[in-house]
Amino acid sequence: MKYRFLGTTNIRASVIGLGTYPLGGWMWGGTDASAAVRTIQTAIDCGINLIDTAPMYGYGLAEEIVGNAIHDRRSQVVVATKCGIVWDTEDWASGKGELHFYADENGLTQKANHYRFYRYLKPESIIREVEASLKRLRTDYIDLLQTHAQEHTTPIEETMAALEKLRDQGKVRAIGSSNVTRTQLESYCHSGTLDSTQEPYSFINRSVEENGILETCHLNQVSLLAYAPLEQGLLTGTLRPDFQYPEGDFRKSNSRFVAENVNRMNVALERLKPIQEQHNFSVSQLMLAWVVSRYEKMHVLCGMRNQKRIEENVKAGTVILSENEMQLMDQLFDLNLYKRSLESK
Repeated sequence: MKYRFLGTTNIRASVIGLGTYPLGGWMWGGTDASAAVRTIQTAIDCGINLIDTAPMYGYGLAEEIVGNAIHDRRSQVVVATKCGIVWDTEDWASGKGELHFYADENGLTQKANHYRFYRYLKPESIIREVEASLKRLRTDYIDLLQTHAQEHTTPIEETMAALEKLRDQGKVRAIGSSNVTRTQLESYCHSGTLDSTQEPYSFINRSVEENGILETCHLNQVSLLAYAPLEQGLLTGTLRPDFQYPEGDFRKSNSRFVAENVNRMNVALERLKPIQEQHNFSVSQLMLAWVVSRYEKMHVLCGMRNQKRIEENVKAGTVILSENEMQLMDQLFDLNLYKRSLESK
């Protein structure tokens, strides 16, 4: 496993990180908490020390699972969690945060039948969230605290001042953002010391290259934590077109996962076999290695639920692909052709 420092800190994190959204169970068809704890401990044993979570993953359950998994090996891990998405059963007054979505225990809803999720980054809310997260995580410090989503009722300068204060108090070691625009990322960098940002990035989703976020990271020595690198299984090459997703799994109603689209992707991925064979990689390993190789301060977050998947993904963190290999991947896969085939349907 390769390791890189987060931002300009001395926090050394594995290039492959464990994303715990699936382990929280919510919108992923449920979870087995005991098995999830074992998954995290296996990941640590295999060299993964970066564990990413958030309060909204399972309404706090994912953080509790992480806390139970790491409480007796805290010094071995880099715990990254988030703030800025909170839920309530009541409507909020206009001007206090921004409505993110409606949800219940089973997933997203169209109406306010139960929970309202808000994006909210006022200092007093961040402080409350951090105290709750510390309790669930069974620790007295968070290695990396990230703003989960952005909103326009709180100036970034005000949010950043609260985060910097938490760092000064020793409750947070590093500060990150997530789901930002380039302008927002620049504002964070100008308002204090930002160490990372977490954004979607994969072989077929290169928006951070196109919208200037990756360039801004490079200019400011900000690490990039890439999430959804395998597009929720679509880029594994092993997803069966006829797979039946369980109730509560968001992919069940997502058009990207209908049989025709999954089959089209599997056919396109087959064309990458020459690069796979050079490194004795599976499709998943190649996809992860590609993201790791795009930037010298890149970390890739993967949702993993079993030992086999962990061991497979760890191998992807041992290789840096060359520019020539990545260019050949583009030629073999032909991303533009794939996108046009989707648009024609």
